Amino acid sequence: MKKIVLATTFCSVLFGLQNNENVLKNTLNTKDIKDKKAKKYIDEWSSEKFGLKPYRPNYLLPFGYTSHNYKEYTPTDGEYKNVEAEFQVSFKLLFYKNLFGQNEKYYASYTQRSFWQLYIESSPFRESNYNPEIFVIFPMGDKEVYGLKTLEFGYSHHSNGQGNIDKTDNADQYPNLYNRSRSINKLYTKFTFQHGSLIWDLNLWTRIGNLEDNPDIMDYYGYGSIHTMYFYKKSLFDLTFRLNPIKLKGALEFSYSYPTFIDGVYLYTKIFTGYGESLIDYNTNLTKYSVGISFSR
Repeated sequence: MKKIVLATTFCSVLFGLQNNENVLKNTLNTKDIKDKKAKKYIDEWSSEKFGLKPYRPNYLLPFGYTSHNYKEYTPTDGEYKNVEAEFQVSFKLLFYKNLFGQNEKYYASYTQRSFWQLYIESSPFRESNYNPEIFVIFPMGDKEVYGLKTLEFGYSHHSNGQGNIDKTDNADQYPNLYNRSRSINKLYTKFTFQHGSLIWDLNLWTRIGNLEDNPDIMDYYGYGSIHTMYFYKKSLFDLTFRLNPIKLKGALEFSYSYPTFIDGVYLYTKIFTGYGESLIDYNTNLTKYSVGISFSR
């Protein structure tokens, strides 16, 4: 309980400082500044221009419950519980556009998703997954067919940043200590469609490079996904389905968000069932229920 109170207090102070700074920026007067360059960059600063934009949802989920305890991979963490916190940070940067005269846009993005065993002693991070990407989006414009809005091509690296451990004195007690490294490199193509308030995409990918740390990971992650978003008044319903049609393994993730009384903050709930919730446990089938807040949709 003390940890939750401290986290809440920190967020309150952070929002307070941010709001005070926003008030300051909004009341600045640069009309009398003679230095034109200084005036330009003060105006830019006060307008809160920021090159990074949200990519995937940015969220903090203090409570996530799953049907079983997670595997323990390090002898110092203690036994993991089936209740944990989770957060995701995700942003993108537009770095170039219209190279081929098709109004296409080139992006780099970074997403980090962390699973935090907040409710055990020392509160270790059970796992963090890192996902940098680079991609280009082509708008269809007059070429739109059946609601197809954009065509996207990209490269994605997905890993947990862990090392390959060859030797350990605890091999009998902790057999998974031998190798905690997990990674996938993918090339993908995404088709995004819109029909009124319904936005959905078909994402197809293939792996590149070797998978020596996790040779069977594609059996569980599959080679494609369907992602749908439906806006109903203030609500957003979000569903992602991922499948390997040969192995009949995959995952289903559903989330719901609704605006709170704080601008830019949403109530956020999520249900995940299937394989690949995290890279370290990619071959574990689980169901997890989470609740918290998000800062983007």
